[in-house]
Amino acid sequence: MSRMNGGEILSDFMLKRAMSRSALFTSENYKERWFTLTDDSISYYSGTLAKRGSKKGAIPLNNIKTIECVEDGSLDDKKNVFQVMHRDERDSYYTLYIVAMSPDQQKKWVDTIKKTLRAGRIVCLPKYHTGVWTKSQGHYNCCDQIDRNAPGCQDAPGEAQRQAALPPLPKIPGDPVSPPPRNIPSPQSNGDIQKPVPQPRRAPKEKKIFVAAYDYKPYEAGDLELITGNEYEILDDSREHWWFAKNQPGDTGFIPANYVKKKFDLEIYEWYYKGVTRERSEAILKAEGREGCFMVRDSSQAGMYTLSIFTNESPELFVGGTPVRHYHIKKNSEDKFYLAEKHPFVTIPDLIYYHKHNAGGIATRLRSPPTKDKNIPVTAGFGHSKWEINRNELELFEVLGSGCFGTVQKGKWNGRVVAAKMMKERTMSEDSFLEEAKTMTQLSHPNLVQLYGVVTKSKPLIIVTELMQYGALLTYLKRHKTRLINKVSTLLDTCIQVCAAMEYLEGRSFIHRDLAARNCLVGENQIIKVADFGLARYVIDDEYTSSTGTKFPVKWAPPEVLSFTRFSSKSDVWAFGVLMWEVFTCGDMPYNQMRNAEVVDFVCSSNRRLAKPNGAPEKIYQVMLECWNKEPDNRPAFTQLLRTCRGLNDDGNYPHI
Repeated sequence: MSRMNGGEILSDFMLKRAMSRSALFTSENYKERWFTLTDDSISYYSGTLAKRGSKKGAIPLNNIKTIECVEDGSLDDKKNVFQVMHRDERDSYYTLYIVAMSPDQQKKWVDTIKKTLRAGRIVCLPKYHTGVWTKSQGHYNCCDQIDRNAPGCQDAPGEAQRQAALPPLPKIPGDPVSPPPRNIPSPQSNGDIQKPVPQPRRAPKEKKIFVAAYDYKPYEAGDLELITGNEYEILDDSREHWWFAKNQPGDTGFIPANYVKKKFDLEIYEWYYKGVTRERSEAILKAEGREGCFMVRDSSQAGMYTLSIFTNESPELFVGGTPVRHYHIKKNSEDKFYLAEKHPFVTIPDLIYYHKHNAGGIATRLRSPPTKDKNIPVTAGFGHSKWEINRNELELFEVLGSGCFGTVQKGKWNGRVVAAKMMKERTMSEDSFLEEAKTMTQLSHPNLVQLYGVVTKSKPLIIVTELMQYGALLTYLKRHKTRLINKVSTLLDTCIQVCAAMEYLEGRSFIHRDLAARNCLVGENQIIKVADFGLARYVIDDEYTSSTGTKFPVKWAPPEVLSFTRFSSKSDVWAFGVLMWEVFTCGDMPYNQMRNAEVVDFVCSSNRRLAKPNGAPEKIYQVMLECWNKEPDNRPAFTQLLRTCRGLNDDGNYPHI
């Protein structure tokens, strides 16, 4: 590759779009700049076509993750645009858009930068966005994904194959990350070899090493297999749910971010159950029913942990006669962990190891944790970019239920058990829904039913989701009313799980529009997940969208929706208050004796509210009333609601299972 003066590989005059987070871009956001490419960076300078000016910035080649062309017209109707997506020193991601003066100039720069990256063995991402993300639109104009760091929608030409074919890097003694220095002919030496000038050595960037907590089998090309306990280097973690990683043999690909944990985190241990409450820990351990079955979970006191263990030894000696004991893991003055003060340990794993061999002051010796297979997290979609599902690959079995949108059947896709929602024709705006389906697969939370993908190439449209074993929360509450009606902590934990999912949606400006107990599902170990989020906006049935129709959820709607059809996260907060009422009545119908028109008058004109459920403490009813404030701005956000509900459950004043 030929060099220009000063070691430059390329130098050209082009337009640069400002790397601004502004919503709007005008002609003032484009600056004429001189660009230069060297072996280690892309730099840009002020100046005119006739003369280069002062240096304005530079991007080290090591930080570049994508170098590709942009589809003509995607960036403010401009042509000949190419993009340089890169990471800065704070590990934030930015995309530099450069407007070339001609197609030839565009191609020359993209090809030359790629060759330079390959010569330096710099790995780029295997996928990229052909369009651009703008704040004014709030999504990529090539694939409609709303996350700025969403996975690319197009394969980068030859990138995955190039990475797979790369031979191992030669190493320098004492420096495992740098390639050997090269002897480069000096432009002034007529081809004579010039010895490299010694450069000060920079400390290598610390690698991000994670450990697989679960096995993962790839579902599409570009994904990387995970094996529990193996270590993986994270090369790119800019995307929320899918990280680009390298295994120990050197293979690279995308992995689900929630399947790996930091090397020294408790989460790599099968006995640690992050985020599990006292109620659910008891349910899990009772379901196992094995002497010495145990888990470590987060304590209600921030930063502390609790050991929960199942034992049949003298249950009558403990409160409520429960076979599950709970022990706070405490710290002594030397900052060591202990259950029994005379047996302290530097780490919690050391403590667990000791008590597996010695009871040491607790009810029984620790044996083994619960069966972990029941707690494998779902992934955001089947693969890092897969959301379209081939109908021929989807097996359908028995009908599980039916609703406004259609029937739900149990199914199987590539060995994974799923739920398949068969949409009735002409009940929803399919085109509008499909535009957002790709984004909805990237919404992922432990208390949201995961949308895996959709079948669109044949009729009817099928929405494929995670399967929840015990069905609708409303049905579950009614079926178990006798057992649950006085279990305040269990019912409050149900509300907390729903609130956690809604906080996640609220944080992404996503409105549910139809939150109710019938649209939440129950899984193993009392896991509650919110379903059908966002689907209501695509319904084209007039009866559903009319506030006087029979299908519209009038009894869960706030005044601004009943009067003006004005949906927001605050209307979801109102519906959450009604859901809390459903939970604490174990499935009663709100405003049971009223017709819809009477409910509208009761809520809007009379400004009256549902009465306190008999089994709900006054503090919990006050939370419901806060959700039902007539003024949307005076209703709490889900973040505040979640904090309040967790605080109530941590009081310990309510009976447990």
